[in-house]
Amino acid sequence: MWIVEYRELIRILTVSDLKVKYQSSVLGFLWSLLNPLLMMLVLYAVFKNVFRFDEDNFALYLLIGIVAWRFLANGTMTSISAIVGKPSLVTKVYVPRQVLVLSTVLSSFTSSILEFSVLVPLLIFFGVDLSMNVLFFPLIQALFLVLVYGISLILAALYVYYRDLNQIWDVLLQAGFFLSPIVYPISIVPERYLQIYMANPVTVIIEMYREALLYAETPSPGEFAFVLAAAVAVLLVGTAVFGRLEGRFAEEI
Repeated sequence: MWIVEYRELIRILTVSDLKVKYQSSVLGFLWSLLNPLLMMLVLYAVFKNVFRFDEDNFALYLLIGIVAWRFLANGTMTSISAIVGKPSLVTKVYVPRQVLVLSTVLSSFTSSILEFSVLVPLLIFFGVDLSMNVLFFPLIQALFLVLVYGISLILAALYVYYRDLNQIWDVLLQAGFFLSPIVYPISIVPERYLQIYMANPVTVIIEMYREALLYAETPSPGEFAFVLAAAVAVLLVGTAVFGRLEGRFAEEI
C-alpha cells in the first residue's frame, strides 16, 4: 500500500508544511492557539451579549466548535493547492500524487490536535467534569481526518483544472460556518429543517466533540455509524475523482 511504502516521504512533507506555515511568523505556532481563542472572544461578545443565547459554558461551547471547524477549513484550503503547489513532485519524479494531499491534510491535523490540547486546561479551569468519554476524542478526530482527506482529494484534483475553485470553496466555507452549530445551539434550528440540518456529518462531528469533552456524555452508536459511513463514502468518491483526473496533472500544471 502506498501509505506504508511512502510513509517516510509523507512524514517529511508533513513536517515541511508545518515549518513553512510558521517560519515567517514571530509567534510561530502560538498563532494557532491565539487565533481560535481571539475568535472565541469576539463571537462570545456578539452572540452572548447581543443575541443573549443561554448556554452553559458558552465560551467552551464556542471554542470546541471553532477548533473543529478550523481543521476542516484549514485542511481543505491548504490541500486544494497540494498538487499545483508542488509541480516538481508531479512532473519530474514519480510519487503517488495522493501523498501530496495526505501530507498537507496531516499538517493541519497535527495543528488541530495541538489546538484541541489547549482545551484540556481550560475545561479543568472552568470546572467541567472530564469523564472517561474524553477517550472517544481520538476516534472522533480520526473519523474527521478521513472525511477531510476525502474532501481534499476532490478539491485538489479539481483545482488543477479549475483555478477559481479556491475562491468558490472559501465562500462555501464561510457559509458553512454559520450553517453549522458553532455559534448557536442546535435547539434554535426550526423542527422542519432539523432532519436536513443533521444530515451534515460535520454538524454531527462537532456535537460529538462537545458530548465527549464538554457534557461528559457518550456519543451514540448511531452518530458514530453515520459519521463513519459519511467519511468512507466521501473518501471513496474522492479517491475515484482523483484517480479519474490525475492522468493529466503534469500537462495541466
